[in-house]
Amino acid sequence: MSENLEIEFKTLLSIEEFSRAVDYFQLKKEHFFTQTNYYFDSTDFQLRKQYMGLRVRILSNHAEITLKIPEKVGLLEINDALSIKEAHSIVESATLPSFGNVYNKLNSLGIDQNDLRLIGDLTTKRAEKKLPQGLLALDESWYNEQHDFELELEVSDADKGRKDFLVLLDTLTIKESPAPNKIQRMMLSSKAKD
Repeated sequence: MSENLEIEFKTLLSIEEFSRAVDYFQLKKEHFFTQTNYYFDSTDFQLRKQYMGLRVRILSNHAEITLKIPEKVGLLEINDALSIKEAHSIVESATLPSFGNVYNKLNSLGIDQNDLRLIGDLTTKRAEKKLPQGLLALDESWYNEQHDFELELEVSDADKGRKDFLVLLDTLTIKESPAPNKIQRMMLSSKAKD
């Protein structure tokens, strides 16, 4: 089964802070790639109530479906690779596959995949850079007429990672601005529109 534990620290950035970080890490236009996340939940938000997230992510050359489940530290990610065609079919039909690791985990949690529907999407232009501290991601995202910037540091050790994250922010002269995760931001902005 494709599972991994995701431990990451993130902060929202102003456009000036984002530009400063891009310059500091000498990132160029060609270092950025675009991905779109399509989020699914039931009409009564069974996943959100359990702090879980389900997305189909489509990039230019591959796609995946991921279920994120909270752990004591970080999030357990359960993934299945998809072809671009399969991913577009899932999004267009709002029907999830009835096979694979994600399907099996949803079943074991008592969540009927037939109850799940598309609840929104978010597009991100991202650059990643491996650092000694972990994997850095600089994101510019668009969703529900919103536009924001974010810095993420994915680490393997939560305690050391938190310290490294704060040192990194200090180096970049960025004040931490706690960021809800992308699905939460998309959901909050969608409520604001209603």
